Amino acid sequence: MKIGIVGAGLVGGTCAYSLVMRGIGREVVLVDANRKMAEAQANDIFHAVPFSHPLRVVPGEYSDLTGSHVVVVAAGVSQKPGETRIELLGRNLSIFKTITRQILEHALDTIIVVATNPVDIMTHITSCYARDFQMNSIRIIGSGTMLDTARFRTLLGNHLGVDPQHIHGYVIGEHGDTEVLAWSAVMVGGMTLEDFCCQQGCKIDKATRNDIDQKVRNAAYQIIEGKGATYYGIGSALARIIDVIIHDQRAILTVCAPQSRVEGVPDVTLSLPHILGGEGIISRLEIPLSEDEHRLLGSSAGAIRKTLDGLEHLKD
Repeated sequence: MKIGIVGAGLVGGTCAYSLVMRGIGREVVLVDANRKMAEAQANDIFHAVPFSHPLRVVPGEYSDLTGSHVVVVAAGVSQKPGETRIELLGRNLSIFKTITRQILEHALDTIIVVATNPVDIMTHITSCYARDFQMNSIRIIGSGTMLDTARFRTLLGNHLGVDPQHIHGYVIGEHGDTEVLAWSAVMVGGMTLEDFCCQQGCKIDKATRNDIDQKVRNAAYQIIEGKGATYYGIGSALARIIDVIIHDQRAILTVCAPQSRVEGVPDVTLSLPHILGGEGIISRLEIPLSEDEHRLLGSSAGAIRKTLDGLEHLKD
């Protein structure tokens, strides 16, 4: 099973390393505008194969993506000093158009997984460009709030003294400042959070919720301030998405995908719990939300739609 990764920097390289460590796929092709970067990453990761799983890791060109079941897009330009978010997105538009066309010219049957930030916007744009190839939008997926959801479960599990794998809770909406922690839908060991706390004699008060919310929401800022970028968490999240796809696991993940309407906001891409399988997005789950959470999700969708509207004049 071939997996392509476009963008061999910190995120793309860590994703490839995670695939090797977990033994996902059979061949990983790294494509980057900087050929030396792709070659160096491929060689470095390939040298870890004897200590992990027998995958082939190679540098390549877009033509080498032919036959890839999944292609991850982790490429994009960095923000310049004084540059606005819209200006940055404008520069990334043309890059993503080229990337999408190159991928689909050589691997039309692939599933594209977008990791470049702002991931909701870039996934939406990739989906728009893919329409020129009559590609079904269920095959365009963004990493969305996978990492935010993992942070939420980890922090909540730590507070409750429970393995996070036994906590089901979701972060939905934008992967960014307007994301929504869906406290109403949290389940622990098959029980509601309220019932679990009552049975176990623990407490989740407003202050605790606010603390967890802020730590989830600001995690990336803290990491970037300390070491310049986040890549271990997102690299692992991308490997998980790929594993689910190539093995058709039908897992429920908070990936982002194009939606016709969310809380009254039309044509927007954001994260919700989705059933993900071998052909991409199978279906979207409607989880129970409080009135306030519905309102916050609508605001998050509206913020993304406003950014997309601001980009319309930049498309060619």
